[in-house]
Amino acid sequence: MPTPPYRADHVGSLLRPDSVKAARKAHFEDRTLPAEELAAIEDAAIRALIAMQEEVGLKAVTDGEQRRSFWHYDFMGGLTGMELDEREPEGGVQFAGVKLRPIFPTITSRLDFPADHPHLDHFRFVAETTGVTPKISIPGPSCCHFRTAAEDIHPAEYADVEVLTADIAATYRKAVQAFYDAGCRYLQMDDIFFAYLCDPKHRAARQAAGQDPDWLIDRYAWMMNEAIKDRPDDMVIGMHMCRGNFRSTHAAEGAYDPAADAIFNKTDVDIYFMEYDTDRAGGLEPLRLLPKGSKRVLPGFITTKTGEMEQIDDLKAKFDEAAKYADLDQLGIAPQCGFASTEEGNTVTADDQRRKLDLVVRTAEAIWGGVEA
Repeated sequence: MPTPPYRADHVGSLLRPDSVKAARKAHFEDRTLPAEELAAIEDAAIRALIAMQEEVGLKAVTDGEQRRSFWHYDFMGGLTGMELDEREPEGGVQFAGVKLRPIFPTITSRLDFPADHPHLDHFRFVAETTGVTPKISIPGPSCCHFRTAAEDIHPAEYADVEVLTADIAATYRKAVQAFYDAGCRYLQMDDIFFAYLCDPKHRAARQAAGQDPDWLIDRYAWMMNEAIKDRPDDMVIGMHMCRGNFRSTHAAEGAYDPAADAIFNKTDVDIYFMEYDTDRAGGLEPLRLLPKGSKRVLPGFITTKTGEMEQIDDLKAKFDEAAKYADLDQLGIAPQCGFASTEEGNTVTADDQRRKLDLVVRTAEAIWGGVEA
């Protein structure tokens, strides 16, 4: 079995087939489908999606997050001390022209990672199903702070942000070990708020709330590093960064420059998945801060927001440009984000999704001679 990093990879989420969408509606909304029948339908969809990923030539596969509603809230709601509060008629997080469902993470007690967190079994199912490397993506530590409003943090000791973020880091350190004990050797954390804090609008909003965005960037890097620093030597850690992805819309924009040093030099992350499919991500110059060595960046030149197919020659030209700032040997390719950060999914088809993943593999073969090179 080869081990990551691979030249071709993907962020993790995949479109939900109609069977899963209908089953989840019947279970969670209509209350007509028993949990065991929902699980069986999800199992079948995951097996088919794993087969698809293997068929296109990927060496790391996921369950496509078929058992989740959101890329982040499901994981967060499974933590000890955190609940998901739906408050109508309040709107959810604002994206470009659309809002998320109104779900608000609420911290009710000291945070911890429970031994029976459902995502552990989610990973085990993938590991039992695939013949290549099983991977799971979870939200990064920063999500528990960035996505939780101050008024929804109830423990008195968490009024001190350093106490709160230290507990988040400790919770994630426990999670990393739990996934390792479950057999996980490739864990990815989606720490997208590094990119959000490069957006002038988000920076201004944090300042208006009395928070220093640059301090947050450094603290988020510290949290990530605290979470992963004691991982076993044979565990690979990936980190995905983007500017939001809900029904093919976005929530932030801005180049990586304000966060690049923290991203590359203050976290011991092995693989960086970086959104680069539009001008919203800025230029490739921040890659110059990638330290020489074994760390790898997978620039997301291939979009998951539309079905329009990129051309390999154009992608090669983008890598020629990236190689001005980072060693080509420290690069690989992945799409800029997942295909379905929420169960609604992006405005692409299952065929678009497969062709995009196939393009990732073919590009890696064209540039580096193979997925495992």
